[in-house]
Amino acid sequence: MPQAIGDTLREARMRQKIDITEIESKTKIRAKYLRAMENEEFDLLPGSTFAKSFLRTYADALGLDSHRLVEEYRSQYEPLAESDLPPLSSQPGARARQRGRYDRRSPSRRGIVIAAVAVAVIGVLVLIGQLSGGGSGGKGANTNAAQATTTTKKKTTAAGAAPSKPAAPRRVVLKLTPAVATYVCVDRGQGTPVAFEGTISTSRTWRGRHLRVNLGKTSVVITANGRHVPLTVGPNPVGLDFTPGHHKNIPAGSRPCA
Repeated sequence: MPQAIGDTLREARMRQKIDITEIESKTKIRAKYLRAMENEEFDLLPGSTFAKSFLRTYADALGLDSHRLVEEYRSQYEPLAESDLPPLSSQPGARARQRGRYDRRSPSRRGIVIAAVAVAVIGVLVLIGQLSGGGSGGKGANTNAAQATTTTKKKTTAAGAAPSKPAAPRRVVLKLTPAVATYVCVDRGQGTPVAFEGTISTSRTWRGRHLRVNLGKTSVVITANGRHVPLTVGPNPVGLDFTPGHHKNIPAGSRPCA
């Protein structure tokens, strides 16, 4: 699995022992935007065009493959361009009339065809059973009819099969909404640098493949990838560890900033 964009930038900068202010001076990109790219908070940047330009400049300053990082950003974060959307008909009026005609006729005609085929198959099987079974023709006809009905059901089930399940998420989108001002510390795994430490009074969002959070109190609404995380409201601190599709509690001595 390729390394995340933000982790690649942060590790390259720390490996070269370069402070964020040095990069800010060298690239003329504000420090808050540099941190946003390291934290993969691309929604804090002023648009997709600026995000790609900033990412390319930052990667070049660190001696990284800027083309690869920009392509990874496009595949993960950039919305579909207009050219990627399905083409529209050159005659909207005719297309709408045609779609309406199909909506009215297609389901009923399809049902009639399926029913006619089923009846024809059953009739042929019954006739064959009567001609070949003699005295036991009734029994053979019933068996053939049952087989034909089973075949029809299988075809209908295959045609109406449920769509495949969506792919499991590869990263965590963590949103914290405090009821009162709350101390928060966030990192991206044990032993990693602190991504955020401070008191928040409004909603904040973090993104990454692995996120750990230390809360000063539990008067906070938490969602991970849009799903509510149950939490008993109260004044006691809590630590939580999030990976795509899972979360668990962190013991007091192992929490971020502890």
